[in-house]
Amino acid sequence: MSLLAAFEAVNRTGSTTAAAKELQLSQGTVSRLVATLEAQIGRALFIRHKKRLIPTDIAADYARDISAALDLVQRASMKAAANLGGGALSLAILPAFGTRWLAPRLGGFLGDNPGVTINLSTRLRPVDFSAERFDAAIYFGRGDLADADHLKLFDERITACVAPTSVTGRPILTVADMSRFQLFQLETRPNAWAAWFEGQGEIAPPISGMMFDQFAPMIEAAIAGLGIALLPHYLAENEIAAGRLIPVLEPAVAGTGSYWLAWPKARSTYRPLQQFRTWLESQR
Repeated sequence: MSLLAAFEAVNRTGSTTAAAKELQLSQGTVSRLVATLEAQIGRALFIRHKKRLIPTDIAADYARDISAALDLVQRASMKAAANLGGGALSLAILPAFGTRWLAPRLGGFLGDNPGVTINLSTRLRPVDFSAERFDAAIYFGRGDLADADHLKLFDERITACVAPTSVTGRPILTVADMSRFQLFQLETRPNAWAAWFEGQGEIAPPISGMMFDQFAPMIEAAIAGLGIALLPHYLAENEIAAGRLIPVLEPAVAGTGSYWLAWPKARSTYRPLQQFRTWLESQR
């Protein structure tokens, strides 16, 4: 493990000096560890040029596999260290959902299940359980992850929102009034505006506007008066209540999917997951 850790650090930082500082070893020790690894696999991993170490093509491929393996070991160590007797649940979540919906409620779960630790990682797209070691994931979609069981949390409702200052003296009374605004888009919701216009009893026009990969910067852009944000209603209602945004026309219309908890079939009987699943059912 020490050989692999030294190799990964040198490959990532570009020098034995930087790797030694990160690993809290001497530069000479790191150099010897890398040389020992090269001797064991029988291939040169770096080209030594003056004081620089240039990774070979073999090293680049090797580093990708080693990084994944070391990350798995680190996660396992953190999980073991955090396990206070109740078990640890590794959960992948959507950034906005985790921040605005899940986090404010988690205290109730942890209070009812002492000893259970939840480790959270954000993912923008559905997780591949065969490639990533999560006990479960909360994602937006159709409830169709491969080789997984699902619990439906709720259907998404969507609300278009705009900054109050953007409509001062010129309110939006019909969809035609929206033509003077950018309609913000989210990469993972390509059909969201079509669904919103359908909820208004209209057909969506061609959509052109700023593209975002997360809701947080979209919200801030709307607050700044740059355009109209189309948001899940659980996000929109917080901004509306705070007076930072106001709804456009009919709010909370049907979206294009639902929020789901999914888990690998092999983890179905894992007790922390069972406890979390039961708690989520009470929150729907």
